[in-house]
Amino acid sequence: MIPDSCLHIRGLSDDRIHSFLSLAASIKRDPQKYSQTLKGKTVLQFFVENSTRTRMSFEAATRKLGGTSVAFAAASSSLQKGESLLDTIQTLCQYGIDGIVMRHSSGGSPEFVSQAVSVPVINAGDGQHEHPTQALLDAFTLLEHWKVSDFRGKTIVIVGDILHSRVARSNIHLLARLGAKVILCAPQTLLPSDLSLFPAVEIEHRLDSVLGQVDAIMALRIQFERQDDSLIPSKREYRNFWGLTVERMAALKKDTVVLHPGPMNRGLEIDPEVADSARSLILKQVENGVWLRASVLAQLIGGVKP
Repeated sequence: MIPDSCLHIRGLSDDRIHSFLSLAASIKRDPQKYSQTLKGKTVLQFFVENSTRTRMSFEAATRKLGGTSVAFAAASSSLQKGESLLDTIQTLCQYGIDGIVMRHSSGGSPEFVSQAVSVPVINAGDGQHEHPTQALLDAFTLLEHWKVSDFRGKTIVIVGDILHSRVARSNIHLLARLGAKVILCAPQTLLPSDLSLFPAVEIEHRLDSVLGQVDAIMALRIQFERQDDSLIPSKREYRNFWGLTVERMAALKKDTVVLHPGPMNRGLEIDPEVADSARSLILKQVENGVWLRASVLAQLIGGVKP
């Protein structure tokens, strides 16, 4: 029997999504109650791509639940000698691993691994595919801020490098399932050519035309490591047309909030004054990442019932 895992938003039932969100709130209210949930459990942090927020929050969440993290150092591993991903993972599982948190540059890698091991696998970002726990923590942050149980009646715009963003792909599915109207805003070159696999979304190329109607705006990092500069006119023009500038923020409704999954290119997709403003939920996203990921670990590895 393949153990329960968290591989992509589309693979999570509505009940599972709501249980992750509700348990995250419970752990945040009373972390001591769950402090022994992973006692005696070891979580493998298998990160082949660079990460700060995701890796550190999973490690912090594991500690808060009383578990032990084992960090995988890809640069000094046998992967550099030509060992296959599967052989590496199966070898590590012999050391008493109870769950795997995995980030990999190839889309579908966590799902592939989940079919070959007997422990839960949590996708911490796979290529340009999905990043489910980021979407879950973004939703958790908005639900907490608005004090609501779903996003019916809310309009959320995602602006930036949607083409290369696994965060956007997970958020599109999750926000729509929770009732939000989702608008994607980007130059045509930074939008996927085929949106047929996504829920119904609106496409807008001019950010200024939607500012007055949105309840939340999520800026995405321009992922220069996955492209070259030819997909945007120039950094200056990108900021002028799609950046969250101080001037643009003045056109928002007074209670509209700003999110960014990080890391940020300050002065490009978001001005420092906006990132650090009272409108910004960015640091709250970072904080809530620990609680949401603790919820996922507690259920999938710790056996906590929804």
